[in-house]
Amino acid sequence: MNIYLTFSLIFSAVGALFNATRQFQMFQQNSYYPSRYYKWLCGSYSNGLLGNAFAYLLVAILFFLKLYILQCALSFILMLCFITSAIRTQKKSIKSLVFTDRVKRLYLTAFLIFAIFVVLYAFLPKNIVGQIAIALCLVFAYIPPLLTFTLWVVTLPVEKLISRYYINDAKKVLKNRPNMTVIGVTGSYGKTTTKFILTRILSEKFNVVCTPHSYNTPMGVVKTIRTMLKPQTEIFVCEMGAKEVGNIKEVCDIASPKYGIITSVGPQHLETFKSIENVFSTKFELADAVKQNGGLTFVNGDSKEIITRITDEFKVYGTDEKFDFCGKNLSYGRNGSQFTLNLGGNEVEFTTALLGLHSIIDIIGAVSLAYTLGVSIPDLQYAVASLKPAEHRLEMKPFTNGSLLIDDAYNSNPEGCLEAVRVLGSFHGMQKVIVTPGLVELGDKEYECNYALGKEAAQNCDKIILVGTNRSKPIADGVRENGFKEENLHIAASFKEAMDIYSTFADKNTVVLFENDLPDNYLY
Repeated sequence: MNIYLTFSLIFSAVGALFNATRQFQMFQQNSYYPSRYYKWLCGSYSNGLLGNAFAYLLVAILFFLKLYILQCALSFILMLCFITSAIRTQKKSIKSLVFTDRVKRLYLTAFLIFAIFVVLYAFLPKNIVGQIAIALCLVFAYIPPLLTFTLWVVTLPVEKLISRYYINDAKKVLKNRPNMTVIGVTGSYGKTTTKFILTRILSEKFNVVCTPHSYNTPMGVVKTIRTMLKPQTEIFVCEMGAKEVGNIKEVCDIASPKYGIITSVGPQHLETFKSIENVFSTKFELADAVKQNGGLTFVNGDSKEIITRITDEFKVYGTDEKFDFCGKNLSYGRNGSQFTLNLGGNEVEFTTALLGLHSIIDIIGAVSLAYTLGVSIPDLQYAVASLKPAEHRLEMKPFTNGSLLIDDAYNSNPEGCLEAVRVLGSFHGMQKVIVTPGLVELGDKEYECNYALGKEAAQNCDKIILVGTNRSKPIADGVRENGFKEENLHIAASFKEAMDIYSTFADKNTVVLFENDLPDNYLY
């Protein structure tokens, strides 16, 4: 056994665990889907992959030349570089790696794999097994995507067993609460806002728990059920997200909803859904589950993809007088929004701090269901008036140099983005600025939707700051082709650079819209 080679393998293994941090971060942000992770590799990681390949080549050359002292020294230097890079990347990331139990299992498995390689070499230094162990140790250490894919394959059976255990446990929890009402909320967009609005309104009469943040995956729902539901809980509002056909059904099989709200159907996640028809059928998996449970589903009639496909079995809400619940007389101002809603034959006036037509429609949907469940009109009015914007969803707050920020950073759908820009345009007498990287995961419609965003921004904004030198091109095309002054269009490589640009002209008479805040895997 060569002591220098042994230490080289150890340094490489330790460096690999830090080098994998970026890979695990992107794997996590891509929902642990290998296909989505692979797309990120192809789109954003080409330079990083070349750098790792070059490092591997150098180490491999030194190994084959039997220059073990130099190999050991180089491995040590690379280990320090990987450690430094991992720390720096996590500090500057918009959404850093979250050390969930699954991520911890990935690290533990990686550690065990490298430990096996080092031990095999230590005990079998000249055996073919030991030599293979050396080769695999170096490949996995310096080609981190290969390590990530291998870990996914190795850990997948365990992850499935763990998921099944937690799912069965969650079902037991719900079975022990037969009198609790479950409400499912889904849609291409608007579901998170509607969930929080509905929870607030229902809380005037009931003990309500909802899925926190964006816990809308099967395991997010399972975690909520197992940790947040109490014996006194009367209503569970369950947000249901989907990226593939069957995802909503999977959540419904766990939660068994009695009521449902479908907020919208639109061109989101088309790269995985492939078509609007698949999006529609997936969202209406909620309606199918509700029907099986003898319940009632409320749908947004203002969503074109919904209104053209539904039957009379649904309760329809929106802004058309032919709907079951119709909001009208909408107006907006610095203090929020006002509208009226027909409830039981009465024209009821509502005031809210929330901005945007889509927010009003979300409120109408929530009020419609809450009214059906017996919440009184005064309680409905009070709850709506007390609503605060969900974090990062058209949230108004003070900002740099006395300016006003409209934070819509969580938005990621075409219609919502356009409406947010129109809301920005309603702030007359102020300098109107938008900061955005655009929209993603729209398949063939991605250019079209981002071009439309650029066109709308050109009509409503005084200054435009785009983030992502390449990704923002469709927006820039829409801006430029609609006569916007070039000197008022800025393109930044990062959000930090965008903020540096904004700070040069922001003042108390400026209002800025943060529209969509993409995670790091999309910024290039």
